[in-house]
Amino acid sequence: MSQKSGARFTEKQGHYLAFIYTYSHMFGRPPAEADMQRHFRVSSPSIHQMIVTLERNGLIRRQAGAPRSIEILVPPENLPILSWLRIKPSKSL
Repeated sequence: MSQKSGARFTEKQGHYLAFIYTYSHMFGRPPAEADMQRHFRVSSPSIHQMIVTLERNGLIRRQAGAPRSIEILVPPENLPILSWLRIKPSKSL
């Protein structure tokens, strides 16, 4: 998936980024890996590998040794939140 900012991520990575963004705004802090594991219903190693991949691809940043320190580096307008939630941009929220 090509983004306006030049960042590239897969549809699956976009879902994780959208979840992290939405969770952060709902709860005022980024999700823990356990929160993502419950949401996506995948194993702990799968979540960790995705986080490492997102970080390696420059889509997120984390502070070493600090829990819940995920920071999204992709502009919110480039996240697939509306399509992920099946909301059409022209529809009133």
